[in-house]
Amino acid sequence: MTHPVDCQQTLISALLEDERRRQILTRVRDLALPDCWIGAGFIRDTIWALLSGSKKTGETANDVDVIWFDPMRAKAEFDAQIEQRLISVDPTVPWSVKNQARMHTRNGDEPYASCAHALSFWPETATAVAARLTEAGKIETLAPFGLQDLFDGVVRPTPRFRRDKLDLFEKRWREKKWLERWPFLRVAVA
Repeated sequence: MTHPVDCQQTLISALLEDERRRQILTRVRDLALPDCWIGAGFIRDTIWALLSGSKKTGETANDVDVIWFDPMRAKAEFDAQIEQRLISVDPTVPWSVKNQARMHTRNGDEPYASCAHALSFWPETATAVAARLTEAGKIETLAPFGLQDLFDGVVRPTPRFRRDKLDLFEKRWREKKWLERWPFLRVAVA
């Protein structure tokens, strides 16, 4: 088991040492959006590939989830414009941009107050992790449930999904075939 301090440093090192991921983080930082991060598979898959011993940590996820928070621009049209800007800079990345100020409606939740708050409503604790590159070239992380499940290979529902959406949690990890891709993972519902 990895100590929490080691988890943080390992995540930061994995992102900084991977040239492709560092490029992607830089492109998102350069947007200068408020409370802006990259989360989900971009982070999760990096660590699970690292834990599996794969040399392919540089592969991006099925999409690069860019999240940001601005209640004054909480319309899908703004996200589409930002996606187009990112595509024009790097069309090889499968960008997905979502202002978390509007996502509560789609998810059936109360309004979110920030990206950190929104992450606490994501399906799995290991997916509810985000990172960003600062102007000084440092990595900041956001993980409302910590990093331990991510590094221990535990697929666990967040409280919202454990309480109200357990069937969606089950469907999600099965459809994504995570246990086939990373056999060391274990599902923990309790």
